[in-house]
Amino acid sequence: MEFFMSMELRHLRYFVAVAETGNLSRAAEKLFIAQPPLSVQIRQLEEEMGTALFVRHPKGVRLTAAGESLLPEARYLLDRAARMKESVTGSASGGHLALGFVPSASSTVLPKLVRHLKKEHPALHIELREMISSEQAEAVAAGHLDAGIARSKPHHPRLTVAAQMPDPFCLALTPQQARRAGNPVELRSFAEHDFVAFTRHRGPAYFDQSIYLCAKAGFSPRIRYEASTVHGVLDLVGAGLGVALVPSSCALLGAAGVSFCRLRAPAASEVLVLLRRKTDSNPLLPALADAVRASFADLQQRMAEKLGC
Repeated sequence: MEFFMSMELRHLRYFVAVAETGNLSRAAEKLFIAQPPLSVQIRQLEEEMGTALFVRHPKGVRLTAAGESLLPEARYLLDRAARMKESVTGSASGGHLALGFVPSASSTVLPKLVRHLKKEHPALHIELREMISSEQAEAVAAGHLDAGIARSKPHHPRLTVAAQMPDPFCLALTPQQARRAGNPVELRSFAEHDFVAFTRHRGPAYFDQSIYLCAKAGFSPRIRYEASTVHGVLDLVGAGLGVALVPSSCALLGAAGVSFCRLRAPAASEVLVLLRRKTDSNPLLPALADAVRASFADLQQRMAEKLGC
């Protein structure tokens, strides 16, 4: 407790500046202070930590192992302090929401959702961050986000689902292929076709689910092309380079030259959800959950009208 009372945010701010510049003189210029007081502040922080954070050398300084460990924590605490100020300021002026979203939701969920929230709360400050589902869960649990629109239910004990809708995978293919396939489509009948897939490191949930569905149908997909976004995958399908397994909500993206067919045996676990912490005092979260539920209901109705062959 004594450590936290004696250490101030300026110590961390000075430490980060020195670490990023690698030089006390340049850090002092960046901070608009003289070098001697900066050196004193760094020594005070090292004394509080009980270890050296920098190694001095003729051209400047470099981080010790302890300094390397402290740097991400210091950045996190400074970011949290800044967000705390934004939150207080936002609460006084109309509120603040930090919302994560999967890439496909930027076209299907966010436009109507943001318009609704801004209409109901004109002074609301909305911070939007595009992230894959696993990153969102970590960010919401850690307090970096207030909520997230993700494609998997959370396993973290601090998180809960505030809204959800089924979004089963379907098959994206050309209109000519769709006319021959029937509706719903038997995925096994496409075992000899080329597939377009999501790049695994950018969309692991999409990639893994596609592999799972094909394996369930009795074959391993022949993946010839990959793309890192939903729009990129659909562009390759529209060019006739292969078929792809994508969430049904993608049928609402208006991709040129692409049709969508339901699968005969979709997986029941494929959902779009709103994640939030189980205990959170942000007064805007109930309104967000209501708006997302309304958006999900609208999406489901539009998907039912659009999806088919």
